[in-house]
Amino acid sequence: MISIGPYQLANRVILAPMAGVTDQPFRQLCRRLGAGLVVSEMVTSDTRLWNSRKSRLRLKHDGEPEPRSVQIAGGDPEMMAEAARMNAQLGAQIIDINMGCPAKKVCNKAAGSALLRDEPLVAAICEAVVQAVDIPVTLKIRTGWDPENRNALRVARIAEDSGIQALAVHGRTRSELYTGQAEYDTIAAVKQSISIPVFANGDIDSPHKAAQVLQHTGADAVMIGRAAQGRPWIFREVDHFLRTGEELPEPPLTEQQQILMQHLQALHAFYGAEHGARIARKHVGWYLQTLPGASEFRRDFNRISDAEQQTLAVAGYFNRLLDGDLAA
Repeated sequence: MISIGPYQLANRVILAPMAGVTDQPFRQLCRRLGAGLVVSEMVTSDTRLWNSRKSRLRLKHDGEPEPRSVQIAGGDPEMMAEAARMNAQLGAQIIDINMGCPAKKVCNKAAGSALLRDEPLVAAICEAVVQAVDIPVTLKIRTGWDPENRNALRVARIAEDSGIQALAVHGRTRSELYTGQAEYDTIAAVKQSISIPVFANGDIDSPHKAAQVLQHTGADAVMIGRAAQGRPWIFREVDHFLRTGEELPEPPLTEQQQILMQHLQALHAFYGAEHGARIARKHVGWYLQTLPGASEFRRDFNRISDAEQQTLAVAGYFNRLLDGDLAA
């Protein structure tokens, strides 16, 4: 079993934090469909910005299964410590520090993976956050700044020495963004060099790939991000395969419809009908990506701004699909 502080994870498959994706409705859905741990989308460490509607929604964790892991992002040790304290008061049970996000708007503020260029600052942030709270602190990093500067090993040792209790490593450098292929040798080296749990992240999109990555890296768990968009049942599939060696069949269309409808209703309820309808568009696009007639349906669907109309449209699309009216 994998432990993070007093918490034992249900299995070895974790939902990666993704800005604009891992909101409460999606986190709860992924947990229900087999994720052993889910991590919130990142919250800025600048608590002055927490009054925005966006931040308020990101800080909501009521009714979520334990342990509740909240990711914070920023480049100032004191602000990060304060953000950690406030999130702990709001119900976070694990604080995750973001040093993995490659987005320009995050890196330009010397946060996310930009921090990997400044190892003393990495140490200062990790120590400040660990000392600020009495709940476990985890860290997410990339393998380095660019292929010439892969310093994940040094950063991993700094993290462990600072009291970080688990480390997730995305197998790309900051400069590679999400291009090319993730490399796992660095993750294997990190796993060898520290004794806290290590989670392997990057390009894990199937049960077989998850098993290969765990075998190659010796990591304690896999962390899945983009492959869960529109396929939240991937957690159940990967967990089942890792435990039994058996592949689960693709969920039948009726179950896919049911999952999508529940997700849609949760988004409308969480964000309110109008805002929820806007957020729902990208999720519906991901769910239907590989299904017949999807691109045509998506074009029409993206013009719908009414929550109820969205629900009816999705139901109508699946009815046609199940009746065989949409050719592959």
